[in-house]
Amino acid sequence: MPAFGDGGVERMLVNLAAGLDARGVTVDFLVVSRQAPYLDRLPPGVALVQLDRGLRLLPSLIRYLRERQPSHVLTGKDDAARTALRARWLSGGRFKLLIRVGTHIPQSLASRSLLKRWRTLRKVRYLFSRADAVIANSQGVAAGIEDLFPGIHPWMIRNPTLTPDLERLAAEALPHPWFGPGEPPVILGIGRLARAKGFDTLIRAFARVRGQRPCRLLILGKGHLQSELGALSERLSVGADVAFPGFVSNPFAYLARARLFVLSSRWEGAPNALVEALALGTPSVATDCHSGPREILQDGRYGPLVPIDDVEALAAAMLATLDHPLPAATLREAAADYTLATSARHYHELLETLS
Repeated sequence: MPAFGDGGVERMLVNLAAGLDARGVTVDFLVVSRQAPYLDRLPPGVALVQLDRGLRLLPSLIRYLRERQPSHVLTGKDDAARTALRARWLSGGRFKLLIRVGTHIPQSLASRSLLKRWRTLRKVRYLFSRADAVIANSQGVAAGIEDLFPGIHPWMIRNPTLTPDLERLAAEALPHPWFGPGEPPVILGIGRLARAKGFDTLIRAFARVRGQRPCRLLILGKGHLQSELGALSERLSVGADVAFPGFVSNPFAYLARARLFVLSSRWEGAPNALVEALALGTPSVATDCHSGPREILQDGRYGPLVPIDDVEALAAAMLATLDHPLPAATLREAAADYTLATSARHYHELLETLS
């Protein structure tokens, strides 16, 4: 993971490294900074390897490959896959290259120009055709890959979302004043403050909900739209009841105490926060975007699905769920397939199949 941020991809690969280590697989985790988020969660058995930055990244990766001679290399982003592919050719390595895909590609490209779409698809097709395995984290992501690239048949392995320490982390103290006794219920959103997450729609829907009952909205995450979203909250006269705490290392403590979790995304791959909310028994509402929510909520059995960017429908679903939430035990049923142990077992089986 040379390009390491604070999102779901990074957290899932850290989880997976721990899961494979527990199964006796020797794992090296490659980064360009040891200060990146989540790395403190790696178990002692996983070797944290720091590569060089920028133009020195490729040579340092080649040195690593020649010294360690790994049997498999798993990448979580396109840039990392391209670097690994070049390094395999230049180093003479014989490792199997696995590319993990975590987004619905057709939808993520929909807003780009024809030229940009063509260029991106050409690059991705080149990568996928030279990988030994392409891994999708949901049925929707897999279907999107097959639609765009006939002949590419991805493996579908769900994210290692639910770790053994989830309940412990969820029970940690949360000093945020909005969760104190007698405070109005808190509605929670989590994700990058970017267009894909649809937080502008969530804020507009929240303003309607707030007009009918006392409540507050917390949106966890960082991104370039924070000032724009804050300004929207002020224009809708709900600025005092909307907060952006930024990145938090333990979102589970917030999820466990929220009255409602809302996924307002325009597109997704397999939204981890929705799985985590259900696993903690938190009622949830989601947009019916191309990949993820319908699978996780099982066609609305475990929470309402609403059209993308439909403010009125989202507000109505939020109000209905606040008034009539499903029992926590029922919600937890929906998350059963997303445990770390299950995901790590499927990845281990794939590694052995490719060996």
